[in-house]
Order: sequence, then C-alpha cells, then structure tokens
Amino acid sequence: MGQPEQRAEGAGPFTTRLTWHPPDGGTAVWESRLARRRGVLAVRPPGATTSRRTRADSVGLRRLRRLNAIAATAFILGGALFATGAAVAQFGSGDALECASIYFAGGLFFNTGGYVSLLQVIDAPRHVGGGEGRLVTPSWRWWSYEPMRVDWLSAFVLFTGTLVFAVDLLDSFLQGLSVQQVNRLIWVPDIVGCLLFLVSGHLGFAEICHGRRCVRPRSLGWWIVAVNQLGSVLFMVSAVTAYTRPTTGSLVNADIANWGTLTGALCFSLAGLLQLFERP
Repeated sequence: MGQPEQRAEGAGPFTTRLTWHPPDGGTAVWESRLARRRGVLAVRPPGATTSRRTRADSVGLRRLRRLNAIAATAFILGGALFATGAAVAQFGSGDALECASIYFAGGLFFNTGGYVSLLQVIDAPRHVGGGEGRLVTPSWRWWSYEPMRVDWLSAFVLFTGTLVFAVDLLDSFLQGLSVQQVNRLIWVPDIVGCLLFLVSGHLGFAEICHGRRCVRPRSLGWWIVAVNQLGSVLFMVSAVTAYTRPTTGSLVNADIANWGTLTGALCFSLAGLLQLFERP
C-alpha cells in the first residue's frame, strides 16, 4: 500500500491544516483550532461526496468541555471585574485603592483563563500521522514546551501577558510613588502586557486563517479571536493614554484610559461568553 499524499498549510514555520489523500481514495483534514477546541477532524471516505467529522474519544471530549468551561468563565468574570473597576474610576468614587482591588481580582481570573487556555493546547487530542484520520488523547500534562506550534505559542504569549498584568496590578497598590516610578512600575508593565495580548491575537488569526488574511462571519472561532483582538486594541489605547506626564503629574487622558479599559474588558467578557459555545 502506498503512502498517502499530504498537503500542509499554515503561517511561516507553523502548520495549521493538514490534508491527506490516501491511495485508496477519500480525504482526511486536520485543522488546529477545530481539533483542539472541538475535538474533531473531517474525513471523506472513498466514494463519498460529503465529509463526516471524526471525534476524539470520550476522555478527550470530557477534558475539552471541562477546560473550555473553566477558561471561558474565567475570562467572563475577569472582563466583568475590569469593566467594573473602570466604571468606578470613571463614574464612581474614583478611589485608587478600591479600583486597584477590583482590577486585581479581575487579574486573578485573567491569570486563570490564560493558564487554562494553555492547558487546552497542551492536553488537546492530537492527530495521528499517516492519514489515518484519527485523534488520540494524550496523557495529562501541566506544562509543555512546543514553540513550533502556533496554538501553543499564542496561548503561551497570552498567559505571559496576564502575568505581566499581574505585576502592574500589584504595583498599583504601592503608595507614595514618584511620577517616574509610576511610569516604570505600573505603566511599562501595562504596555508590555497589552503588546503580548496583541501578539497572541495575531497568532490566533494566523492559526484560524492558515497564514492568510480572512473574514469568516460564519466561524465562531474567528469571531472569538476577532472580539478578543478588539479588546486588546482597546486595552492598548487605554494603556497609552494612562501615561503620567512628568511635568504635570496627570494622565495623558484619564477619560480615554477608563473608557478603553471598560470597553476592552467587555470585549473579553463577550469573547468568553462566545467561547462557552465553542466546545465539542
């Protein structure tokens, strides 16, 4: 029996879709996001005109549902708390300690969502080589190092971004800081965290669009990535305008900073809500 013909697609060094054409006919198609989020790949048997979806085993599907629910809920709650903190800053008391406490609580949920998103990649069903059209559930792991996988890299950068935000949120509790210290300890980590979120979103688009520019209004996964990326852009706008001027000691624009955080956080909550439906 001959070897199946294989075609790989992706972005740069990353493979995001594989198509096999076995010698006896038919096709099998693996897509990175569909396999790790929904636990499926498409198989068209010889002589068939339509494809059917082959699912992972029951252990893998239960694992995916559990991890997806935890990550989605964490982002919903984290985004809601960030939006609440921004609303208190803009419309409420504006008390710095109260806002910092709300943001810190939201940051803990973002940390959780980021790490569980990484676990979704690490412990997702893997495709079997050779064009067999099967997904195999690996043994459970709490960590892996797979930088040549775009899904792993996107999730890792996202998780790293949440950890950088944690530094920013912890530093915001410090009292009596000079303007230079505020910018170095709070503003710089905020900017770095936003940049990491943007990079993660870019890698997410590379995965779902296979290295090309695409708009897929019928794809739930595309909408999740797009809404998250919009939230990252709004967070970056907020971070830029939250710079403290050394000469005056005031923010570049406090209103834009608060509104950017509020609307960006709502985007993350919405994306988390959509993610609840992107399950096996």
